[in-house]
Amino acid sequence: MSRIRGRNTGPEIRLRSLLHRAGFRFRLHVKDLPGKPDIVLPRYHTAIFVHGCFWHRHAGCRNTTMPSTRTEFWQKKFDGNVERDRCNRVALEGAGWTVITVWECDLKADALRIVNRLSSEIRKTT
Repeated sequence: MSRIRGRNTGPEIRLRSLLHRAGFRFRLHVKDLPGKPDIVLPRYHTAIFVHGCFWHRHAGCRNTTMPSTRTEFWQKKFDGNVERDRCNRVALEGAGWTVITVWECDLKADALRIVNRLSSEIRKTT
């Protein structure tokens, strides 16, 4: 698990590239915000989290599998991740931020559709 990166993952870099090409300027991993969002658009007061389906338990996704060994450990770890994500979202929304979660599998399937959806969601906040 020590080799699993929490920042600058492939899906995150891909989304950043697409957002930049769409004209958005952003900050990365802002430490002052709850959960250190992967992408922060200060102009639009929007925080974006890029979640991996396995680690953050994307409901109904085929990538949300359970390891066959030490299931009790893994269940506790996954539950903690989901609860932490929920608390971070609530804290950000309570502070007036718009929070968007982009799932790894959705980004792989149709990245341009995701960016178009994000663009409309982000721009309607202003």
